[in-house]
Amino acid sequence: MAFRLYIKIIFSTSALLSAPVIAISDFEAWKMQQQQGMQQQKSEFQQYRDARDREFTDFLKQQWKDVSLLHGFVRDENPKPVVMPVAKPEPVKVPVTQPLPKPIITEPDITPAIVKPEPVVIPPQPDKPAPVTVEIQKGSRARIDFFGTGVSFYYDPKLKQSLSARLNETAVSNFWSELSRADYEPLLSQLDKQADALLLNDWGYALLVHKLSAAIYPSSSNRQALLTWFILTKAGYRSRIAYSENKVYLLMPSRHQLYDTPFFTFDNQRYYAVSLDGTIHKPGRVYTYDGHYPGADRKLDMRLDNKATQGEHVNTRNLRFEFAGNDYEIDVAYEKSRVDFLNTYPQLDLELYFDSKVGNTTASPLLDQLSVAIEGMGEQEAVNFLLRFVQTSLKYKTDERQFGQENYLFPEETIYYPYSDCEDRSVLFAWLVRRLLGLEVVGLSYPGHVATAVHLKQSTGDYIVHEGKRFSVADPTYVNARAGMTMPEYRNTRPDVIRIQ
Repeated sequence: MAFRLYIKIIFSTSALLSAPVIAISDFEAWKMQQQQGMQQQKSEFQQYRDARDREFTDFLKQQWKDVSLLHGFVRDENPKPVVMPVAKPEPVKVPVTQPLPKPIITEPDITPAIVKPEPVVIPPQPDKPAPVTVEIQKGSRARIDFFGTGVSFYYDPKLKQSLSARLNETAVSNFWSELSRADYEPLLSQLDKQADALLLNDWGYALLVHKLSAAIYPSSSNRQALLTWFILTKAGYRSRIAYSENKVYLLMPSRHQLYDTPFFTFDNQRYYAVSLDGTIHKPGRVYTYDGHYPGADRKLDMRLDNKATQGEHVNTRNLRFEFAGNDYEIDVAYEKSRVDFLNTYPQLDLELYFDSKVGNTTASPLLDQLSVAIEGMGEQEAVNFLLRFVQTSLKYKTDERQFGQENYLFPEETIYYPYSDCEDRSVLFAWLVRRLLGLEVVGLSYPGHVATAVHLKQSTGDYIVHEGKRFSVADPTYVNARAGMTMPEYRNTRPDVIRIQ
């Protein structure tokens, strides 16, 4: 009995020991099969990639033509007011259906106290971007400063190639051919990961690629442009290059119209000579090719759709203004690195400025201070308070006088620069009204001037009708004007309405 039990135990143990051996063997066989399949797929992809690059290299040797890049579009050639007009004081009428503001009593010989809401400390943001650590550190190392953030990349040294001094189709096609032989896939993976970690949009990604190219070719702008073109194309962007006698230009299509940026049109698609290093391009006649790389179809999306900032190197600016007998001080914050990033943007349609996100460094303390100041105010009074803040706390100067050219600003830029003009103030005011009061706002585009209009429960004075609703004119450039007051020279002009998302 004991013996038989012993035999059973031995048999069972033997079965248990042999079963895993069979399972592991099957797994290893399956694993080897999968690896062979992956290697075959990789080999097939490599063959496809090589064939595609060979065909594109041959294409680049012959499909070039002489074109003239057109000067960029100008948005509005009408002159802006050089000096802000000042509205005559008028008694403020508050509808009885809204809560009345508390009366402000001041003695004739006593200066009103300064109302200064406590500045708010910026809390850590959950979407604060940070570069990722490169897992595989293979090849040459390039470290860049991306607007205050240090980012490292590792790349195949074969991506660093020479370029013939004489620019022609042979020099360009040879450069592409040499780059295509490099192991560039790991670099594309690193760029994708860093762009995701830094919360970059398409424009930010293009800037990241260019800064990397500048690190690899620090003394050659032409090779920087060619490497940027190569990487963006491999990343799926429909980019191309053009060259003149001694200069290479990067050309890219955009989902949104760019202004003051030279372009040429092919197949009803505008290709803009974008500047990723701040250089003003005036190329004139150039040579470019007639076609695009297979699978590279993505256009630049210029929307500024995130508000994440690093939260470092924060500066503040003190803004003062008077409203209803009280003096106010607001401490506004901005992050210089984000302002520098915004400054790289080409000029866009006004809609994109009105719809842009504002960085947390600026938004949080500004909104908190103003929300304390307007607490208890009625709808119209709060709108007039925000109007007065933008009208009188910021100094006015046209873009031509401050920058030498038209230069629309995002809200953080308006806070940073010493002066602003009509469209900058309108964008900032519209954002404040939407965020603090939750009211509908539209932009108003006059010849040579931009203002806004707000949908109030009880509109008074001048208004426009949009989508069946009355919007009271609110002009952040018309000093001391209330909602419902149009700048006199535009009173008989019908503006174009800019819809804000």
